Amino acid sequence: MTREPEFPPGWNEDRVREVLAHYDEQSEEEAVAEDEAAQESEGQTVMEIPSDLVPAVRDLLAKRGA
Repeated sequence: MTREPEFPPGWNEDRVREVLAHYDEQSEEEAVAEDEAAQESEGQTVMEIPSDLVPAVRDLLAKRGA
């Protein structure tokens, strides 16, 4: 019995493959530049949280519609 993959709303297999290809093909310099740009963007915050809290944070973001 094969189980069909489940994707978040707005995602499908093609989109997942595109994202994976983007990061697989990205140079280290490009990755650093992308991270730095994300930290400088307005309206969002980058922070570290304990791994065991990630599911709770994801739930909060999903409820907010983020």
